[in-house]
Amino acid sequence: MLLMVISDTGGMIPRLRLAHTADLDAAELRRIRALLDDAFDGDFSDEDWEHGLGGMHVLVQDGDGLAAHGALVMRRVRHGGRWLRTGYVEAVAVRADVRRTGLGGRVMAELERVVDRAYDLGALSASDEGALLYTARGWQCWPGQVHALSPDGIVRLPEEEGGVYVRGVLDPAGELVLDWRDGDVT
Repeated sequence: MLLMVISDTGGMIPRLRLAHTADLDAAELRRIRALLDDAFDGDFSDEDWEHGLGGMHVLVQDGDGLAAHGALVMRRVRHGGRWLRTGYVEAVAVRADVRRTGLGGRVMAELERVVDRAYDLGALSASDEGALLYTARGWQCWPGQVHALSPDGIVRLPEEEGGVYVRGVLDPAGELVLDWRDGDVT
């Protein structure tokens, strides 16, 4: 259950909830998808949606409904000859009328708490606009090569280089090899 707090001025203070996909009902999932479709101007594919399922979700609710969302799913990323349990951030969005009010930071703070306590590494792929939030929070743009373990073996993803961000200590001289998934690999 999502808790709301009424402020002294009568306004509703947005509250966040952390829940696994399995704990979200069909109506909540529809609201999340609608928020993502709106936030990405209809450029949020079914594959993008699938990438954000099966892990933890941070939902921020205010008096007008779902205000912000972010997901964290487990992936495997190889670096330095070792496969790392990686908390991969997906599907971060804030409703248009409450952008630039700190809700994206609240979502990320909760996702980062989970990454720091449960994973070897945090990673995400960001647009130029989204990267501003992540770099302000200490995420580092991966300076090296990005690869994926595809059905045909390891393939380089040069088009993804410069758009992958990590949270954790890694040797920048190494490469990242991401596990394979349909759609955008990063």
